[in-house]
Amino acid sequence: MQLHQKEHLDTSVIHGDGTTTAAKKGGDNLGFSGHKHLKGDKVVAFCDRNCNVIAPFIAAPGNRNESPLLQAALPQVSRIAKQVGLDLNQALVSLDGVYDSRANRKAIFNRGMVPNIPENPRGRKTPKRGRKPIFDPAILKERFRTIERVFAWEDKFRRLLLRFERISKLHYALKTLAYTLINLRHFCQS
Repeated sequence: MQLHQKEHLDTSVIHGDGTTTAAKKGGDNLGFSGHKHLKGDKVVAFCDRNCNVIAPFIAAPGNRNESPLLQAALPQVSRIAKQVGLDLNQALVSLDGVYDSRANRKAIFNRGMVPNIPENPRGRKTPKRGRKPIFDPAILKERFRTIERVFAWEDKFRRLLLRFERISKLHYALKTLAYTLINLRHFCQS
């Protein structure tokens, strides 16, 4: 709430992406990612233009695709924005090409936001017919300075770099604490 009042939040553009954390031990909510039988879990998070985490995360086993997780993450973004008093109406939601699907675009539009997702050709030989979707490459390029930076800051917490906890709730509590510390960096500056 204080971040919003001090105008550290810029929700005109919301950036989202997913990351996978490797797990050292077994446990609940883990899956093989397929790459060298790496066990881990996947997280989808959203942040604003100033690298403040808005919706903490939606978690899934590491072998799941990120695209269906967006359907579960959008209600959480809307709920948190409503609790804090943010207006996400007509906000751009910038995602990478993994999330390019009609269902994801419709889910974003139904929440009053505008998707900024590059078209993923998926091996098409001819271009898709119809109206071109809204896409601004400059905003997608900005995504690397925001959400990817948040994930890099998250990796500074050594306990989260590899997942050692067998119980998912403990690991996600530590991840939430890391996101809280990332959001509090505005108050710690001299």
